[in-house]
Amino acid sequence: MTSAIRMGLLALLWGSGFLWIKISLNEGLTPGWITFVRCLLGAAVLLALALGAGQRLPRDRGTWGRLAVAALFCNALPFLLSSVGEQTVDSGVAGVLNATTPLWSLLIGLGLGTERPLRAARPGGLVLGFAGVLLIFAPWSAGSGLLSGGALALLGASASYAVAFAYMARRLTGRGTAPLALSAAQLLTATVLSAPAPAAGGPATVTWSGALAVGVLGVLATGVTFHLNYRMIAEEGPTSAATVGYLLPVVSVALGALVLDEPLTVRVVAGMAVVLMGVGLTRVPVASAPGAKTGDERPKVGDRR
Repeated sequence: MTSAIRMGLLALLWGSGFLWIKISLNEGLTPGWITFVRCLLGAAVLLALALGAGQRLPRDRGTWGRLAVAALFCNALPFLLSSVGEQTVDSGVAGVLNATTPLWSLLIGLGLGTERPLRAARPGGLVLGFAGVLLIFAPWSAGSGLLSGGALALLGASASYAVAFAYMARRLTGRGTAPLALSAAQLLTATVLSAPAPAAGGPATVTWSGALAVGVLGVLATGVTFHLNYRMIAEEGPTSAATVGYLLPVVSVALGALVLDEPLTVRVVAGMAVVLMGVGLTRVPVASAPGAKTGDERPKVGDRR
């Protein structure tokens, strides 16, 4: 499989997650059920792959304790918030808001002191990215929806991913556990954490279409994408893998328009372009002295979506 094909396949599977969430919701499933089943199926896929590769789950309590924190902020909480948000926000727009995660990561890095002072294009990228969100929701117009519960939930999911990445980079990665096994353990922990969620959301209607959508979400858009992401990181490096993130909003907007007939307005397309430009500027490397850390290191396991 060539690099371009692998990147396209990963972007398609990953970016389609917002579509499958919307279909599951439209077919009567609640956010709690979607979150739990997604974690359960994703964990099953990764566990099977880890065992097939001869990788064993961690055994020490310390690692499982750190996994609980990572699973909460990288899986259980953002998965739930994403499903809650898509109850009122189009799947394409949800994908665009998900792309703000690097902006939150930069803000968190500055707050924790792990990011170098902003220089060159990076402050402009930060402002530009959030300006794109404003452009999408147009808060100056009546009923814009920027401060709606759905939009805030989706932005909260993006911020939660950023918190998770900062935590995992410091406390979880690079400690000897094989990446695939670590990710399987993380989603297994997320399954336990999300187990009470279905009861909190009330009764759900299960249709064949809804069951198929949440099945694809858990198996392909969660479990398989984790595996493909690791393969890309291992064979082509984290930079190539990170590039896929730029394609996710494009995929989510395109699928939402084609499959669900969601409105594809000029303002949404322009806002998406502005957000991606902002994210791109924040990823411009900062010159540093030899051997110095730039704060741009990315965790290589337990990724999101």
